Amino acid sequence: MLLHPPPKRRTRESVVPMINVVFLLLIFFLMTAQIAPPDPFDLTLPESSAEAPAEGQQTLYISADGEMALGDLRGEAVFDGVSALAEGEALMIRADRGVDAGKIAALLPRLAAQGVRRVKLVSGMR
Repeated sequence: MLLHPPPKRRTRESVVPMINVVFLLLIFFLMTAQIAPPDPFDLTLPESSAEAPAEGQQTLYISADGEMALGDLRGEAVFDGVSALAEGEALMIRADRGVDAGKIAALLPRLAAQGVRRVKLVSGMR
């Protein structure tokens, strides 16, 4: 009497290596991502053809209706906050496109009185 060997089961490939790769990619993206706090209010930046984006540590936000924010500071309190800038550090200004240029120009002497020597205006790219 001849006995047939039992049929061999197909071995399934393990998904563990794929899971390891996914976790490594997740860790890589979490470690390399720059997490920035959200803007204090919605801004529509003016467009610019500047080739290099403006960079700095402190950002002053100005809304379309003229409201100002710097970190947790709002309104006139932002002028106390800008005095903490390091010597030679530029203050970034993100103003809505609806803000009149005269308002920003009137703001500059007040910032200079607080010790701000360099200002960079942030715009959107075309």
